[in-house]
Amino acid sequence: MKKVMFISSAGGHLTELLQLKSIFNDYDYSLITENTKSNKALMKKHKNMGFLLYGTKDHKISYPFKLFINCFISLYYYFKYQPDYIVTTGAHTAGPMCSIGRIFGSKIIYIETFANINTKTITGSLFYHLHISNLFVVQWKSMLKLYPKAKYGGWCF
Repeated sequence: MKKVMFISSAGGHLTELLQLKSIFNDYDYSLITENTKSNKALMKKHKNMGFLLYGTKDHKISYPFKLFINCFISLYYYFKYQPDYIVTTGAHTAGPMCSIGRIFGSKIIYIETFANINTKTITGSLFYHLHISNLFVVQWKSMLKLYPKAKYGGWCF
């Protein structure tokens, strides 16, 4: 059975990622997100669950430190679960894990957020232009103008 890691930051990105839960049990899967009070309840539903430090780029002082620490936590979870595939809806939380996965041979599937119809996200731009993802999926046909090599996958919802 293929090992698949699903990873995203908290909030809307996680809500989008959880729309894929109907396929979770088709794989030996793990779910990684940020450590928030609301996300703790996910531990009851998912056996292979991991948490990264919660942080937003709005906190200019603490964010770089949390991102740095999350790089090491991501390394731990990567070797713990050893995924064949990493599926993400972003955002910043997924960057270190997907970069680690790319280095060690995992296939990366990036799904650009449903929230953007005509503009690129920072994470999406990085994944696309740095070729971090093996498959880059957009949820709006209009986004193919911004990401011409992407695949249109339709909505997660």
